[in-house]
Amino acid sequence: MAQSHQVTILVRNKSAVSLSHRNLTVMEGNVLDRSAVAGALDHCDAVMQCLGVGGKGTGKPTTFVSDATRIIIDEMEKRQIRRLIAMSNVGAGDSASFQPWFFSKIILPYFMSWLKVIIDDKNRMEADIMGSSLDWTIVRCPNITDKPAKGSCNVTLDGKGLRLSVTLGDMARLMVGQLTDSSYSGKAPCISN
Repeated sequence: MAQSHQVTILVRNKSAVSLSHRNLTVMEGNVLDRSAVAGALDHCDAVMQCLGVGGKGTGKPTTFVSDATRIIIDEMEKRQIRRLIAMSNVGAGDSASFQPWFFSKIILPYFMSWLKVIIDDKNRMEADIMGSSLDWTIVRCPNITDKPAKGSCNVTLDGKGLRLSVTLGDMARLMVGQLTDSSYSGKAPCISN
């Protein structure tokens, strides 16, 4: 909004959003409801998808993010909205190879099974996005912390320099920057501080 973007957000609970701005429209609805997604996309030029199950989720297998993303993709394609920036997780897609063997074979399946089901859903989401006709960028994040922004992110396509966390502000700045920066179009960079 500081860059004069007109922003529409679709949220589950409108009363939980304390931010107000003349360029912000807050819509309440379920992202799994096609008509709610369609309404949120009216007059949009681009979409930022920042879906998650919240924290560690329930630990049970889920298709929430991939199901919602399929609806978003369908509705974007119907309206010929081309640009999609989507939030994913480090460990999804080919970034799984950036993880140490011990983490991916022992820690993740046996001690962090809650994260494994989230990554499984993000893998389905990423495949749907990559198979679409959209101009997409998938931003893979590690642990997102609510600490003061550092002012920059390390961005990697090969895992080099990848750290364990990124601040919410730095992640947001990078994702919003993708609205006008095409250097990661059709790519899935991992980010961290």
